[in-house]
Amino acid sequence: MKVLLINGSPRKNGNTATALAAVAKELAARGIEPVFVQVGNQSVRGCIACGGCRRTPGGLCVFTEDPVNECVRLMAECDGLVIGSPVYYSGIAGTMKSFLDRFFYCGGGQLCAYKPVAAVVALRRSGGVDAFHQMNNYFNLANALIVPSFYWNAIHGMKPGEAQQDMEGIQIMENIGRNMAWMLKTLEYSRAAVPLPEKRSHVSTNFIR
Repeated sequence: MKVLLINGSPRKNGNTATALAAVAKELAARGIEPVFVQVGNQSVRGCIACGGCRRTPGGLCVFTEDPVNECVRLMAECDGLVIGSPVYYSGIAGTMKSFLDRFFYCGGGQLCAYKPVAAVVALRRSGGVDAFHQMNNYFNLANALIVPSFYWNAIHGMKPGEAQQDMEGIQIMENIGRNMAWMLKTLEYSRAAVPLPEKRSHVSTNFIR
């Protein structure tokens, strides 16, 4: 089994990476392969609502110069997903926001259905809960299975490496890894006996007549 971990920080080895590494350590200890992709240091344009991904095989985005389609392809091979972002003005970092909008609107969102997922944030002082909930909105609209922990999935630190001093934050991340591994193995065990919920056609209702 594999889990895709996406780093939305512009710092490859910053505090968001520390959080993701703590999750990955627990996954690897239980025989689950972590697959890392660095997104935050790349140029990722926002969604332009062209609908092109609805007409391409596999639901791929029409823009091919950034890591969105790469991550969609990886998600098809992975059994779980962890997304991480630093907190900017109580929200997701801009590059990561653009990435998530396009990843979940095209094929990535469908590939997350009924798979364990988790969001983690890194911050200096405050705004972490807002960013954390913002990231969970993507999961809620994708029929994904959000992995719980014992507190909000936030880790604190300013300079790269400082998050290692947040012992509770590290424990939160490690607990996510353990819970995700348990959920993955539980799903694998039960898959043959319990089918996925019946998929129905989506009814889209607008409120302007």
